[in-house]
Amino acid sequence: MNLETISAVALGIGLSASTGFRVFIPLLVAGLASHVGLLPLGENFSWMGSTPALICFGVAAIVEVLAYYIPFVDNLLDTLATPLSVVAGTLLMTSVFPSDSEWMKWIIGFVVGGGAAATIQSGSVVARLLSSKFTAGAGNPVVSTGEGIAATGFSILSLFIPILVAILLALFVVMIWKKT
Repeated sequence: MNLETISAVALGIGLSASTGFRVFIPLLVAGLASHVGLLPLGENFSWMGSTPALICFGVAAIVEVLAYYIPFVDNLLDTLATPLSVVAGTLLMTSVFPSDSEWMKWIIGFVVGGGAAATIQSGSVVARLLSSKFTAGAGNPVVSTGEGIAATGFSILSLFIPILVAILLALFVVMIWKKT
């Protein structure tokens, strides 16, 4: 495995895992990075940097962020966000993974990208449920703020230092699972 592949996998993991915090922020970040030429996406994924896609990702990100500030609605949104984060994580990983085989791209995308998204999303769901239980929903906006910052920060960092982000996310997962 060469450095390009390792960096692409780390980038894909960083972006995919970020969808576990918020589904549309990483898609928006990746789309914007592609639009300005910072992130080369696979040939079949150039649509992610198009103006219509950016408008859709932007509106969806704003709606998603705002909806997560409403206690108990945020818990309901998790039922939608969990499968959507797996789909978004798969898409992001597949879009950056360098392989000539489309089957391999999608398999790696689903297993690695979808798996990373599902892992982080599971931790977010648990954190929100505990917050709802122990604060009657009053602490949920704090959890939502942290998730929004993490989604944005990890997405942006993934573009510049993907290997470090992959390590940080692995440590984050270990910390979450140790506390539950």
